[in-house]
Amino acid sequence: MLESFSVFMSMLSQSLTLSQSLIICAGALVNLVSALIIIRGIYYQKEKDYNFIFTFIVFNSIIYFIMGLFTSTELSIGVGFGMFALFSVLRYRTETVPIREMTYLFVMVALPVINAIYFREGAYENLVLVNCIIIGIMWFMEMGWGFSYEVQQHVTYDRIDLIHPSRRDELYADLSLRVGNEIIRCDIVRIDYLRDVAELNIKYKEKNERLKTVDNEVSEVVR
Repeated sequence: MLESFSVFMSMLSQSLTLSQSLIICAGALVNLVSALIIIRGIYYQKEKDYNFIFTFIVFNSIIYFIMGLFTSTELSIGVGFGMFALFSVLRYRTETVPIREMTYLFVMVALPVINAIYFREGAYENLVLVNCIIIGIMWFMEMGWGFSYEVQQHVTYDRIDLIHPSRRDELYADLSLRVGNEIIRCDIVRIDYLRDVAELNIKYKEKNERLKTVDNEVSEVVR
């Protein structure tokens, strides 16, 4: 009798373990599909950097499996917020990663946390809805519909004679000709009379397919 009960409990335990494994794998598959839609369908269309794509997919998958180890929803949320704080610090200490890529990385960290919690709770409708909303928002923003963006750039300018306020129109015309876009605003940061150059912050509307803000980059305007 006891042996039969032990065998039954062992079979039941194996069945539950298998069931939990299937649930984790199914959730991981849904999470991976959402991540691939965002990275391959949206991000990849504008940027084909292997290092970023590799990092996004691997981070997303690993974090989902980490979330699957926690049986408590409250604990999973706490770990998720801890990861957000970690990447916030990483953002302020990392100058080589553009803001756009850090945003995608943040989404790739948040997505598995959301998916793991919804899958554990059995809220499949909410899971699909939230994933579709996130994908829709990112796709809409990448398309740039309804928005008019401006690009800011820090340049070193060689025609110091046009810096005078009375020749502001000539300065704008010359910068527009060199940049290839109409200059909206120009601020003088520093004037070097020894080298006859000036450092300017310029803003213009980008007409290319890709709108990209240049952060902390010095571009020299040549003669």
